[in-house]
Amino acid sequence: MKFEDLDLHDDVLDALWDMHFEDCTPIQEQAIPVLLEGRDLIGVAQTGTGKTAAYLLPVLDKLATGDLPEDAINCIIMAPTRELAQQIDQQMQGFSYFMDVSSVPVYGGGDGVAFAQQKRGLTMGADVVIATPGRLLAHLSLGYVDLSKVSFFILDEADRMLDMGFYDDIMQIVNFLPKWRQTIMFSATMPEKIQLLAKNILVDPVEVKIAVSKPADKIIQAAYICHETQKLKIIRSLFQETKPERVIIFASKKIKVKELANALKTKGLNADAMHSDLEQSQRDDVMYRFKAGKIDILVATDILSRGIDVDDIRLVINYDVPFDCEDYVHRVGRTARANNDGLAITFVSDEQQTDFGKIEDFLGKSIYKIPVPEELGDTPAYNPKKKVCTPQKSNKTSNQSKNKGPKKVSKKN
Repeated sequence: MKFEDLDLHDDVLDALWDMHFEDCTPIQEQAIPVLLEGRDLIGVAQTGTGKTAAYLLPVLDKLATGDLPEDAINCIIMAPTRELAQQIDQQMQGFSYFMDVSSVPVYGGGDGVAFAQQKRGLTMGADVVIATPGRLLAHLSLGYVDLSKVSFFILDEADRMLDMGFYDDIMQIVNFLPKWRQTIMFSATMPEKIQLLAKNILVDPVEVKIAVSKPADKIIQAAYICHETQKLKIIRSLFQETKPERVIIFASKKIKVKELANALKTKGLNADAMHSDLEQSQRDDVMYRFKAGKIDILVATDILSRGIDVDDIRLVINYDVPFDCEDYVHRVGRTARANNDGLAITFVSDEQQTDFGKIEDFLGKSIYKIPVPEELGDTPAYNPKKKVCTPQKSNKTSNQSKNKGPKKVSKKN
């Protein structure tokens, strides 16, 4: 389906035309008509499926008609991280180019000037507020934010927000909202805690589900079966003859990110770290220098695996095996974007072989194992205990047949 076939306002379609958006992705094709009808919705889709446009375009369509209050906050979009909030705001600017619509990103980590700018946008009634839960609550606690006229409440990457401990914050924010509103939730998975949240804040929602996709065919996937002590040496061997360029290395913990980035710098490699301990200005600076090519290797936690839009990553290295299959897909999906080719390499230590075996089962194939250079010594044999890894799915209960649960919208081929 093409965007022009949807019942969207001309100003929205003009922006899409200028941005060369022509064909809807599956999540957009299924979600946008439902949202234009004013229904609550649960969208189960991972990053990279076009879900941001799936909820922004219907909101902008309603704002373009002029039927919503002026000088009032009409839409709240919740995001788990500052980076995702920034990205949503950037897309908002593009989609609303031909409209008189205001938006303000609200997140922590900035200085007093940033807080004052956020306060100004909130008190003047920005049409769309894109916020992390903690920072929005900080503003709400000071008493100058009026959410009584909000028509749209949107949670993006809801599963990640709950993983980060934001359930209570979200429910506190809900208490400031009017009862009659359209609530939209997007999540990559549907564990029980997401289902509980949906039950508490959505009314008779439609569920649109796009299956977790496998990594793009353009991504060459490979692995080293190695000891933990060999990982840094393998990285050095990879870049002995070829200068690293546009490389992201994912590690599971921020302490390891810091140590690895320092170790790479000590070895003469142009590397830097991205993790949650950095101030917002520091994170912005690191991302700017990486995008500008002033940093060759970016070492990061999973804060970068979702919600960061960098199209020309050449190589992704999983220094540690991701905890689950979805995280693997998100990490390796940072490469081979925008029709580029890409390489994803995973370091598999002895204790992580079972987890990597689950990922191979999910992918339905064996990932090529690159021999570790002989000079680095003996390596473990690869013999994982195979277990099937399947994405979490929402529980289908008898309540659905009584119209007390989400109504399914089948995926179109």
